[in-house]
Amino acid sequence: MSTAVLDIVCLCAAWCGTCREYTATFADLQAAAPGHRYRWIDIEDEADQVGDIDVETFPTLMLACEGHVLFAGPVLPRLNDAQRLVAVHQAQAQAVLSGEGKWPAPAALGLPDDQAEAFAALAQALAA
Repeated sequence: MSTAVLDIVCLCAAWCGTCREYTATFADLQAAAPGHRYRWIDIEDEADQVGDIDVETFPTLMLACEGHVLFAGPVLPRLNDAQRLVAVHQAQAQAVLSGEGKWPAPAALGLPDDQAEAFAALAQALAA
């Protein structure tokens, strides 16, 4: 069986200093966990892609697999934290794909319903 491939998306803004600092961490994450699909989305320059997602804290990451959101929220700009997040959610996706688990319910994300729907729309668009 193949390994679960995640869509790992960083939602940032060019004016955000923390986001500029996170670019190196995000690149290091790509090098440390290859085989996933990485996307850096500027919430202003690519507003049509972001849709109704309200980013209040930067950086915000979304991890999804096959259009299912596994995680969506702000993260600290630390490589080890991002690596653990990817490993945990890759294992979760792998369990689902192997028939040993279920995709998390949108309520499990801990987001307001409208934001869970907005992240789901982005995840589905990336999976298409």
